[in-house]
This record gives sequence, structure tokens and C-alpha cells, in this order.
Amino acid sequence: MQAMKTTRCGLAVAVMTVASGILSAQSGGLYGGGPTWWDASQRVLFPWQENYENADGEVSILNKNGAIHTDGHAFFEPLGSNRRACITCHQPSDGMSLSTATLRERWSTTEGRDPIFAAVDGSNCPGLPQSEARSHSLLLDRGLIRIALPWPPKDADGAPIKPEFRIEVVRDPTGCNLSAAYGLKSGTPVISVFRRPRITANFKYVVNGEDGNNLMADGREPSLRAQAIEAALTHEQAGAPPTAQQLRQIVDFEMQVFAAQYSDVRGGLVTEKQGPLLGTDNLAGGGTGSLGEDSAERVILSFAAWRKQPGEGNLGSQREFRASAGRGSEVFFTRRFRIRDASASTMYTCASCHSAGSRKWLDIGTTNVTPEKASPDLPLFRITCDASAPAHPIWGRVFYTQDPGRALISGKCADAGAIVPQQLRALAARAPYFSNGSAQTLREVVEFYDRRFGIGLSEQEKQDLINFLRVL
Repeated sequence: MQAMKTTRCGLAVAVMTVASGILSAQSGGLYGGGPTWWDASQRVLFPWQENYENADGEVSILNKNGAIHTDGHAFFEPLGSNRRACITCHQPSDGMSLSTATLRERWSTTEGRDPIFAAVDGSNCPGLPQSEARSHSLLLDRGLIRIALPWPPKDADGAPIKPEFRIEVVRDPTGCNLSAAYGLKSGTPVISVFRRPRITANFKYVVNGEDGNNLMADGREPSLRAQAIEAALTHEQAGAPPTAQQLRQIVDFEMQVFAAQYSDVRGGLVTEKQGPLLGTDNLAGGGTGSLGEDSAERVILSFAAWRKQPGEGNLGSQREFRASAGRGSEVFFTRRFRIRDASASTMYTCASCHSAGSRKWLDIGTTNVTPEKASPDLPLFRITCDASAPAHPIWGRVFYTQDPGRALISGKCADAGAIVPQQLRALAARAPYFSNGSAQTLREVVEFYDRRFGIGLSEQEKQDLINFLRVL
């Protein structure tokens, strides 16, 4: 079901009865509510703060600088020919990203005519019958957008980069990579991979000013400005780059919007002053801290107030959940394990790679695979590294991948399958997870990491970590 909106007006109080007890959510918005699904050219006020329901509670979207008039604003108005805007793929109800629940609802409501399903990248390949849901299965089932990248790769000036490896298409379920019109055999050869839209919020902790090559899964754009230009030209099919004024509007908006879970159906409000202060207000007002352990000033504060003995009845159920989330934070920040079978060999914690501003890309095992374990609905490529180039640190000189990741930008064999980790805020609003949408639930995420890296989590530790992730 599509996430439903909870308007924040005046001093109204919404009281929800939930399985774990009574959840009282105080509202505080001043500008009324916006729509649950934001169309391009909606031309209504984008509120100062808005809450949207999801399966685990509510996600909150905060505009630190106040409500925004969307009429004429480049983040909300189409810049190209397919009627999309930035807001189309970065929906507030989905934590400024997209969830498959919302996408399926949108397909049903519009009979597949919404601009989000534009043939250019909202379908498995533009040459497929666009009125059929199966032509958009990767978007509907995994939340994936098609990313078409030039091959061989090009540098910042557009000059070809000589790659250190040869790439072959082993399986092409979408038909795009072997297409004479859209693939490697076309007049402008490209490789198509499929990735989740990233959250466009909390950039205070992701980029340095406007700069940062950690914005995208492959780190291909060096700044918010460059990313906005690329998105307008490709995803919105604009005939020209945005103007300087339009770019300033987009960047200014992205730097002042924050997204985080506001409440949980089991744990109640996650923004209380006596708690760890997990919500958007704390994010907006924080210093230089981040979600991870790489800063002395964490945005997430102590869970000590949540680590109480369970009480009786509904209140006890809430306390038990909060205590569990508190224990999960300790697992996240302090449980050390070796990232074996990845392009690093030292001891890490979850927070090491999932600080909000992580600038690392690495192979965590979601992209490089053996053929028998490859997902049948995603492309499969064979990588053969040149004898003169350094081999891949894990896979050697010949291996298989469903997304070459950073290597499609750098041309380096060692980068094949490397992906930049995401920030972890507003997770409950934007399933599925991983860059390829391979995990439908947070349990699948935790189970994957525990299996992949041999962490050895107990069942209780897994549940504690899941509950921690739910309230971010």
C-alpha cells in the first residue's frame, strides 16, 4: 500500500492505537499538507515539515529553511521532455527516494502512465512494449532505474578511457545490452545496469559543501551541481543543461532537506528529548557528526534512556522494543568483524562503511557473483582483466558481475563490482535495499551481511540490529 500522509498543522495531536500500545504523535507543521505523491508541476506549497505513514510508523521530511513555493522551482518543475522533475524519483513519502510499494500503487492508479515509468529508464529497455507491466518489472519489483553508461568510459572532458578489462554480455534478460539501438552494438555503445535511486536528503553529512564523489553508487559525479546536470539530461531528457539559477535552486533545496523516521509502531516517538534524538530536527541542528564512528560528534546520541527493563502491558512492549534498538546500536557501532572477500582486509564495524558521508567504494558481494548464484532478472557480464593490469583483489582476472559498478567509470579491473555504501536514514520508508534492490526487508539485509562476512550474530543480535535500523 502506498504510504499515507499525516499532515502537521498547529498543535493537533494524532493518537494511533498500535499493536505495541498507544502511540501519541504531536504535530507541529505550520503550512498545511502536501500531496502523498508529488507530481512534477504540482505547484503547491512544499511544507516546512511533513510526516508520512509507512509500515513501521512515520517518516518525517524537514525543510530547514522553511516551506517552499514549488511553482517555478527547478527541483519540482520538469526540465526535459518526459514530464519528470527531480521530485518524481525522490518522493517525500518514500524518504526522498522510491519504494516498490509506492511504485506499484502508482502503476495501478495511472495504468502505467505516470512519468516515473518513462521508457528511457523507467522500463527494462526503451524498445519493450511500454504499456505492459512486465516491461517495467525491475522498477516495480526492485525499485530499479536503468543507468546507461558509455563504453569504453570517458573522462571529465569526454575523452575515452582505455579500460583494463574486456566486458562480455553473458545474459541479457532485458534485451538492452545486446540491442542494436540501446546497447553495446549501437552507434553510441553503452552498458545498461539497474540501480536504486538514492536518497536526496541529509546531504549536510554526505558532501563537503557541494562536493563529494559519494553521491552515486559508482561515484561518477563530483558534486551536487554535476549530478543535477546529469540527471536533467538523462533522466528528465532535457535538451540542454539546467541554467545557473535552476542549479542553485536544486542544490540549495537538497542541502537543507532532512529525512528520518519520526515514529515506530512498536517503539513510539523516536524524537523525544530524553531519548537518542533520532529525528530530522536533530539532523538539521547537528554539528559535523555523522551516523558512523568516524567523528567524535555523532548525530545519534546515547540510547541509555531506552535501555530500561521491560514494564507491563503495552508500555512494557514499547520499552522492550526500545531496549532492543539500543542494543542494536551497540552492535552497529562496536561489533567488529573482518571484511573478508571484499576489497579491504582490516577489522570494521557496520558504522565504518555506513557513516552518512562514506567516501569508500567496495565489493560487498551484491554485484560480483558466480553464474549459478546470479539473479535471473538482471544482466550478467564476464570480466576479463588485461594481463598487464593488476588483477581484481578478490576475484582474480576472470569473473562475473551483474553490475561492474565503479569500473564502468574508472576502467580499472580492481574496481569491478565496487559500490559506494548508502546512508541509512529513513530506511523504513524506502524498501527494498542494496543498490540492486535484492533485499526486500531489513532482516534480509542483516542476514546477508552476517552470512557474507561471518559476523556470527545471534538471533537476538539480529533482531536488535533490525530494530535499530527501523528507527533511523
